[in-house]
Amino acid sequence: MTAPLPKQSTIAVWGGETGHERYERATQVPVVHSVSFGYADLDSWQAVALGREPGHIYSRNSNPTVRAFEEKIRDLERAQAATSFSSGMAAISATLFTFLRPGDRLVSIKDSYGGTNKLFGEFLPSFGIEATLCDTSDFAQVEAEFERGCRLLYLESPTNPTVKVVDIERLGKAAHAAGALVAVDNTFATPINQNPLQLGADLVLHSATKYLGGHADALGGAACGSQTLIDKLQHFREINGAALSPMDAYSLLRGMKTLALRIERQNQSALTIARWLQAQRCVEQVNYPGLETHPHHAVARRQMRGFGGMLSFSVRGGLEAIRLILPRLRYAHRAANLGCVETVVGPPSVTSHVECSAEERAAAGIPEGLLRYSTGIEDVSDLIADLQHALSAIS
Repeated sequence: MTAPLPKQSTIAVWGGETGHERYERATQVPVVHSVSFGYADLDSWQAVALGREPGHIYSRNSNPTVRAFEEKIRDLERAQAATSFSSGMAAISATLFTFLRPGDRLVSIKDSYGGTNKLFGEFLPSFGIEATLCDTSDFAQVEAEFERGCRLLYLESPTNPTVKVVDIERLGKAAHAAGALVAVDNTFATPINQNPLQLGADLVLHSATKYLGGHADALGGAACGSQTLIDKLQHFREINGAALSPMDAYSLLRGMKTLALRIERQNQSALTIARWLQAQRCVEQVNYPGLETHPHHAVARRQMRGFGGMLSFSVRGGLEAIRLILPRLRYAHRAANLGCVETVVGPPSVTSHVECSAEERAAAGIPEGLLRYSTGIEDVSDLIADLQHALSAIS
C-alpha cells in the first residue's frame, strides 16, 4: 500500500530532514562549514566527483546543509529536483542566462519586481536577447506575443508590489504551444499557497530570503523543476559561483519549519487589514487578491489556496502623505524586505523599485503614493490600531 503524500505543513517540518546520516545522531541538520570533502583513495573520490556515488567534493558545488534545504523546497513545490543560490536575484539571473541565448526572445509582464525588470531592460539587450513586457492584466496580449516567437515566458504571481495575479495555467499552455519554457517567481505566494509546477510551469523560483526563511536573517534563492532543467541550472551556478552558504541554508531550514503556521496567520491577517483599509477615506486603492473587488480575484481563488501576507495600498497625498505616515507606525519595520515575522512597510521608491526612476515606476503603473505592506504575525487588532494611528496624520 502506497503511503499518502504528506500535507504541506508536515513537509515544511520534515522535508529534507530524513535519509541523511547525522553527526552524533543529531535530530537537527548540522551546519557543515567545510569547504572541501576528503576521500581515502582516488577511486572513491572519482566515483563521487563523476556522480556515480552520492557525496560532496567542494561546497561551491554541493554541501550537506545546503542539500537539505534544496530537498525541503523541492518537496514543498512537488518538484523532481531543486537547486539553491546565494540570493533570489541570483536564481532569477541564472534562469535567464541558462536558458536564453543571443537572438532569443523573452515575454514577460510589466509588474514584476524592479530588479527583474532591470535584467529585462538593461542586461538582456546587451546580450542580444529581446525582452517584451506586456500589460499584466491583459492575458490575450501576452498570448498574442507568442506568435512573434518566444523562448521563455517569465511570470510573477502575485506581483511585487502591485499584487496582481497572473493566470499561470492559461498562459503556460499557450507558451508551451509556442515551444517556450515557463518560469514563475512564487516568492509572494510561497508553496503553502500556490504550486506553479502543478499549474503547468516548468520552473518555479523563490527569493528564500523572504517567506521561506521568515526571520530576515538569511539570504538565499531557489529554483525547482524537472531533473533535466535543474541539472542545467545547477551547472550554471557551479561555474558562476553564486552558491548558498551553509549557515544561510541552516537558517532557512530552521525558518521553513514554521512556514505553514506563519503563512496561515499572515493570510488571515492580510485579508482582515485589506478589508479595513478599504473603509478608510484617506486610502485611494487597496491591492490584495483576497478582496472580491480585486480584478484577478477569480483567478486567485482558482489557483491559490490562500491569498498571502502581502498587500499594497495608495493614499491621498502621494509621497508627501507617506512621509507623514511612516514615522507614526510602531509595529512595522521601515525597511526594504518582506515576508518575515515582523510587519515590514515601505514605498516602492525605496524597496521593490529603488533601482528604477520615477518615470519607470509610473510606466509600470506604480504610483508614488503606494505603500507595500508585508503583514507579520503580530495580533491583527494591534496592526489595525497601528495603521489607524498612522493614517490619522493625513485624515
